[in-house]
Amino acid sequence: MFTPIDGIRTRYSTIEFTGMDIHVRTLRDNQQFADADGEADRLGISDAAWPLFGIVWDSSSVLAHLMLDFDIAGKRVLEVGCGIGLASLVLNKRCADISATDYHPEVAGFLAHNVTLNGGPAIPFTRTAWEDDITKMGQFDLIIGSDILYESAHSELLANFIDQHALANCEVVLVDPGRGHHARFSKAMVKLGYDHSQVKPEHTDYLTKPFKGQVLSYSRQSTAA
Repeated sequence: MFTPIDGIRTRYSTIEFTGMDIHVRTLRDNQQFADADGEADRLGISDAAWPLFGIVWDSSSVLAHLMLDFDIAGKRVLEVGCGIGLASLVLNKRCADISATDYHPEVAGFLAHNVTLNGGPAIPFTRTAWEDDITKMGQFDLIIGSDILYESAHSELLANFIDQHALANCEVVLVDPGRGHHARFSKAMVKLGYDHSQVKPEHTDYLTKPFKGQVLSYSRQSTAA
């Protein structure tokens, strides 16, 4: 059950994809803020950063479209820094084995509510930080994320967090809007044993403006006999 947050305004919308519609409750805009008990402040989330989880950004739309026909057969999938979790909702609609994680204290409630809106099974969610050494999520075949390379200083933390939750054979797909921090992150991933490639996404006419970012792909294959 979604518990309304005092002092913020939300909106409902339907996002149309080929073959499916996804219904979402989001923040009305990125000017919303509510932290009456100070939880976000204790977690180090500023007033300006607080609403960023609750908007469907272009990068998350690109990732969600990539997941429409991505090979998920037999794969355990994790969305890192999921925010509203649009890609997770698409994968849930496809009956994928999808889990999600984010640091923001309000994500769990929004995600659960949006899962209910779309009539899907519950998506396992863990609130955790990238610097957390141990979580109970286990390991995954595919790890995805969008616009999570906010700061260059987080590159090694994120790479290590992903590696902690990656199986020996694993794919990682991140959509980066072009903040300029992916080179350091890619270097950290290569050091951990991942191959790396990047491409401009194709067919982004569903966006209102040209997408200047990249799809970053990483893969690791076990050398065990």
